[in-house]
Amino acid sequence: MYKLQNCSDQAGPVGQADSDLRDFFESYVSIASAVPSVLCLIGNFLLVNKVPASVRIQSSLFVMLAVFLVITVLVKVDTSAWTTRFFALTIGCVAVVSSASTVFTSSIFGLSSCFPMRNLQALISGQAMGGTISAVASVIDLAAAANVTDSALAYFLTADIFIIICIMMYLLLPRLEYSRYYMSSQEESPSLATVPPDSSMEDEAEPEGTTNTSFLAKSTGIPPLRPILQKTALLGFSLFYIFFISIIIFPSISSNIESVSKSSGSPWSTKYFAPLTSFLLYNFADWCGRQITAWIQMPGPKSKLLPALVLLRTIFLPLFIFSNYQPRAQIQTVVFNQDVYPVVFTALLGLSNGYLGTLVIIYGPKIMPKELAEAAGVVMTFYLMLGLAVGSAFSVLIVHLI
Repeated sequence: MYKLQNCSDQAGPVGQADSDLRDFFESYVSIASAVPSVLCLIGNFLLVNKVPASVRIQSSLFVMLAVFLVITVLVKVDTSAWTTRFFALTIGCVAVVSSASTVFTSSIFGLSSCFPMRNLQALISGQAMGGTISAVASVIDLAAAANVTDSALAYFLTADIFIIICIMMYLLLPRLEYSRYYMSSQEESPSLATVPPDSSMEDEAEPEGTTNTSFLAKSTGIPPLRPILQKTALLGFSLFYIFFISIIIFPSISSNIESVSKSSGSPWSTKYFAPLTSFLLYNFADWCGRQITAWIQMPGPKSKLLPALVLLRTIFLPLFIFSNYQPRAQIQTVVFNQDVYPVVFTALLGLSNGYLGTLVIIYGPKIMPKELAEAAGVVMTFYLMLGLAVGSAFSVLIVHLI
């Protein structure tokens, strides 16, 4: 984004176009990351029983590594003469990385659905911890770094290193006896996922050769979607709506809320307000919410209170809109004109996102038969990404209406 910032002060239509790219950068990135992810999730579901999870996971990691290496090289390239093309290239990289990340995440999530629930909860908490660490690094960099280019280079090099570590850790995973036990059971179960309930007796009556052929054919089929959708419908809607509301607000709206005392020129109100009250606070609250599910898992998967709490999060929209969001073009009224309000709202938004989102995600695969757990995990990830995709589109609309 700093490359767009450098070119947004030009006069005329070019400068105005660059300014638009800068002002709505978060919204464009949200769309570029969410929409392709939905398509990749559909493809990943179709490949659950056709392509091994190990192939999907490793290939997605290598794609992410390749794209991040390209981005790392571009950090030191002067793009001031081709800002629009650089923006398009950036959005393209975001789409590819997001697609690969979606395949990786949904495959890992589907695989972990065959492990005990505590492992699934730890996986989800780890995602939020990654966001928290990134936010902390951003604040430290903001305080200590002198050159934005060097900071960006450090960020992307760190990403490259961590992806390489992920590849190494995944290759190590099958060597652990604990994970090998559950992964071996997962490899045996997909074949059951596509066997119709009334076909077992017929298969047993077939000759040995034809039975094996039929069994292998079914093991590479598409998991039955209808029973998964039927059993996870309410949980799926809840997951969709949780992230629909969250992505509308964070980061498109929350990161543009300014301190009411910005004119004082203090570092808190100018330099650190958004990084601390938006990014760091949200990610930390989200991580705390996910951690709480390790000890408290209420309400249950069939409780009517769960979707009620999910729908109640709609109230966050007007709360953030009527905070000190800037710039405002349509709605000039600021109701919550003290800095404490967005702090409280962001903390509650992150906490509820982490707690309710984690509950719904871990409930989905666990209410399904074991042989459908991986496919159910992919379907739940689809609901999540669909919420992000639709929410990111709505975020652009709402930002233009404020």
